[in-house]
Amino acid sequence: MNRRDALARVGLLLGGTIIGAEAFLSGCTNSPEKRVGGAGTNFSNDDIAFLDEVSETILPATDTPGAKEAKVGEFMGRIVKDCYTEADQKIFLDGMLKLEAACKAKNGKSFMECTPEQRHNLLVDLDKEQKEYTDKKKKDDPAHYFRMMKELTLWGYFTSEPGATKALRYVAVPGKYEGCVDYKKGEKAWATS
Repeated sequence: MNRRDALARVGLLLGGTIIGAEAFLSGCTNSPEKRVGGAGTNFSNDDIAFLDEVSETILPATDTPGAKEAKVGEFMGRIVKDCYTEADQKIFLDGMLKLEAACKAKNGKSFMECTPEQRHNLLVDLDKEQKEYTDKKKKDDPAHYFRMMKELTLWGYFTSEPGATKALRYVAVPGKYEGCVDYKKGEKAWATS
């Protein structure tokens, strides 16, 4: 049973205290629209695929799974929709358009049509841009859109099952706490402590 069904049933159990429960529940979301060129706060499948490719370019698959396998694009969409303020949502959504425009200006084609090397080179340029912006920004200035994307990629990946269990060392029930554990160069960091 999903959350919508559960809330509708609770409304019926309470004697219909929520009039028009379905309309009430449906009114809480925007209709999905294509983000790259669209508006609203729901992310379409194309938007998620776009964010997956951006995140995969940031954290590609190697001997460990990449960001796409960890479904970081879906994570990014959920966090932006549910947790970001309207101002930050706008920065992020406008940033998707800016990233696409920068890609077309640099490579003459969309991000999704570019080779992995072209994507990488574009994101390296955007990372330099965001670092310069961040160094010069004042306390109340908004964050740079690419910094948001990069932070969400890292957060989404390292809190996902593939990131925590295959890229980091993970013990489901770690036992006693050891505050000082020797680290040898080249070892994976701990996902749990």
